Amino acid sequence: MTRSLRPGDPGYDAARMVWNAMVDRKPALIIRCATAAHVIEAIRHGRDAGLEIGVRCGGHSVLGLPVTDGGLLIDLAPMGAARVDPETRRARVGGGALLGALDVAAQRYGLTTTAGNVSHTGVGGLTLGGGVGWLARAYGLTCDNVISYEVVTATGELVRADRTEHPELFWGLCGGGGNFGVVTEFEFRLHPVGTRALEVEFVHELDDAAEALRGWRDLLAEAPRLATPVARVTERDNRPVATIGFVWVGDPAEGRKLLSAYRSIGRPVAEHVRELSYLALQTAGDDAEGHAFRRYWKGHYLRRLTDEAIEAFLDRGDGTYPAARLTLNGGAIGDVPDEDTAYSHRDAQIEFNTSAGWTDPADDHARMTAARKYAAGVEPFASGAYVNALSDEGASGVHRAYTPAKLARLRELKRTYDPDNVFHLNENIRP
Repeated sequence: MTRSLRPGDPGYDAARMVWNAMVDRKPALIIRCATAAHVIEAIRHGRDAGLEIGVRCGGHSVLGLPVTDGGLLIDLAPMGAARVDPETRRARVGGGALLGALDVAAQRYGLTTTAGNVSHTGVGGLTLGGGVGWLARAYGLTCDNVISYEVVTATGELVRADRTEHPELFWGLCGGGGNFGVVTEFEFRLHPVGTRALEVEFVHELDDAAEALRGWRDLLAEAPRLATPVARVTERDNRPVATIGFVWVGDPAEGRKLLSAYRSIGRPVAEHVRELSYLALQTAGDDAEGHAFRRYWKGHYLRRLTDEAIEAFLDRGDGTYPAARLTLNGGAIGDVPDEDTAYSHRDAQIEFNTSAGWTDPADDHARMTAARKYAAGVEPFASGAYVNALSDEGASGVHRAYTPAKLARLRELKRTYDPDNVFHLNENIRP
């Protein structure tokens, strides 16, 4: 067995820390696994000892779900390598790798695949929930680009899951979360995207923002797949503003062809157009999304962005509502037949997410309450939720993340691969 840590050991506190600083749980044992054999041994040890088992990759679960008080935390961080074959355009990525490792390895050859927007996010959690990012409209979700999974099951068996071997397990791992086993290696399909990107943002006063958002909405149907249109509500210079724009991956000159259409919308008070490398784009949010903050978020999918939904998005309540973002889906996401993966809501047009970060524990209640109220105002226009954007909704959130038919299929899959619900410290699908 690889290195084990117990309370009081050097490195124990660092190993149990996760992205959300609100989480302060203390496992009885942390096992840091460097190989699939270590994971097998850890699962068997945990089950024999009667310990609750959690599995950590990047630690970005907003509730810190894998960290169990008094149980066993299987830490995959030592399995953090990403190996790229530029000839076959394939990547093999360890179960504990972070997105930055995949991006850096693939970008040496001008390749990559869909990944999230913060480089210290875990590949595992992102992919198993579906996986969205700046390339999803062009190349599909992260899970759509998985060729195979190497998985340790709840009984300690190592299996390969792809479209021919364990195909039902493969289907469930494409969006069903960490319910069915511990993925120790992912094999990804890569795409020749180059190394450049473009960020475009037009800033609007909040009073003028409804007109701007309606104009932004009217452009969405014609958006090229390499563009991901984005709208935000945030604070600049201690006042609320709204922004509209897009992120383009590829030749910035091609992306600049969209500028005139965006400049014609409303009355922007500022314009920001920035060319940067793809790696810089993928790390641009790393500091703001760092590990020092207390965290809470809420999310919805919307099939249509109506005028009423725009008004709800722009509503700042009593002035305490957190920042929020609308991101266009569609494109290659919708090309995949809905029944091909556990991931649901391929027909959603827009993803809404509101996220708060703060440092003072005395602000916990107020910050979380404001985010809940804000999300509740948008919910009447929602069609469901992204499983990776759930927070404290519990079973009701799982029901929003999957269609009834898919949830029934996932429960049957859970009954096959984890009937004792060993892997339940997640957005849990009970057998």
